[in-house]
Amino acid sequence: MVGVRQVDDEFRALPLRSLADAALAAARAAGASHADVRVHRLVTQSIRLRDGKVQAVSDSSVLGLAVRVIVDGTWGFASNAELSPDIAAQTARRAAHVATTLRRLNRENVELAPEPVYDEVVWVSPYEVDPFNVPTADKVGLLAEYSGRLAASDGVDHTTASVLQVKEQTFYADSAGSSITQQRVRLHPQIEATTVDQSAGVFETMRTLAPPVGRGWEYLSDTPTWDWSSELAQIPEWLAEKVKAPSVESGPTDLVIEPSNLWLTIHESIGHATEYDRAIGYEAAYAGTSFATPDKLGTLKYGTPIMNVTADRTEEHGLASIGFDDDGVAGQRWDLVRDGILVGYQLDRVFAPRLGLERSNGCSYADSPHHVPIQRMANVSLQPDPNVDTTTDDLISRVQNGIYIVGDKSWSIDMQRYNFQFTGQRFFRIRNGRLDGQLRDVAYQATTTDFWGSMEAVGGPSTWRLGGAFNCGKAQPGQVAAVSHGCPSVLLRGINILNTRSEAGQ
Repeated sequence: MVGVRQVDDEFRALPLRSLADAALAAARAAGASHADVRVHRLVTQSIRLRDGKVQAVSDSSVLGLAVRVIVDGTWGFASNAELSPDIAAQTARRAAHVATTLRRLNRENVELAPEPVYDEVVWVSPYEVDPFNVPTADKVGLLAEYSGRLAASDGVDHTTASVLQVKEQTFYADSAGSSITQQRVRLHPQIEATTVDQSAGVFETMRTLAPPVGRGWEYLSDTPTWDWSSELAQIPEWLAEKVKAPSVESGPTDLVIEPSNLWLTIHESIGHATEYDRAIGYEAAYAGTSFATPDKLGTLKYGTPIMNVTADRTEEHGLASIGFDDDGVAGQRWDLVRDGILVGYQLDRVFAPRLGLERSNGCSYADSPHHVPIQRMANVSLQPDPNVDTTTDDLISRVQNGIYIVGDKSWSIDMQRYNFQFTGQRFFRIRNGRLDGQLRDVAYQATTTDFWGSMEAVGGPSTWRLGGAFNCGKAQPGQVAAVSHGCPSVLLRGINILNTRSEAGQ
């Protein structure tokens, strides 16, 4: 999607080229063997309603300039909120001073994997309606209408509705000659119903399953992308059934898991585990390491032979999709797990040579002009069966006694991305190959390799769907990134089920 839409005039009107020229010239004069400049703008709007009334509307914008340099094999970084050629040059000199100061602490010279030069390239993500061109009153009105549909149903005591909208614009230039301008838009809508049992002092909730996406405001209308009307009409019925559902019996159980739940398991047990910086210990202080260490590359049995997982920075409408990363590397797709075996990692231009690769796979990103780019997650996805378009109903029909899981909720995983448990939005008992009412208090627990090693079947392309999150956290100081995960429905045998109520001592 190169050049399909225009980058906003407001961003293009900034003195992008003169800022880059001034910073790069100052960096070279200060002895930098490599330098890059990033002008980064983030525009965000958050709207939240409770019971159809506006609870909060917040707008924010961050704009600044960042400069990275390599001097004597050592990184230096500096940023500034003011945009002028003089300030850009000062920022570059400050970054060079940081590198010189840190040189005595550096134990290994920085080596960047090579990348072609991309001159005057423009990339814009695919969307139809810029949400920031839609009046706030119209957006509030649509959320209020959706809330009203839920509130009109018997048994719904409260509703919440929210949408988070982000527009991100960057201009990147480096001393090798690349100059890249990008713009992408993303949305995270959510509508939830709550029922309260006053006599028992308990409540239950159920929310829409529409995932956050790299789309525009058109996503909030009834389109082939998401059928809001049908889901909003069904939620009260599902919620009423959930309230009366029996509590689950714990023990080994066959599961059919829908993509709206499985994406989060992929994120935690595969996405984070195959980040190369984590696998070699760079995240140990903040978020742990990974059981999938480089000595296991090419030999670790991650799952059954039908397990094929890709990382993709080009997936259409993916939250982590880009034209070029913050190292100036073009977006790519590659394998992480092939036929059940660990075969790849996510990495940037610094880590690629350490793994013996000739090129980065484009996983560098900073969430702010005032943060240094770090290695971040691509869209990590489990692939469907390429040969047979097995449906979710087909998978359910193969289960005599099990559970069908829909929607994500809470989760927990250890610091090596190995021992975990996940809950969900809706759980349906499977009896003799058919759904037989809902269950409550369900969580599934496993180790990563046992879980994926129990996968007997994956659904076909018709079951494949993107899920994702806006708030994947990493690094110190902390940064957040948006990322999508696609997957089909899957069938797993003998996964341990916990009863969350009894586990909580209730």
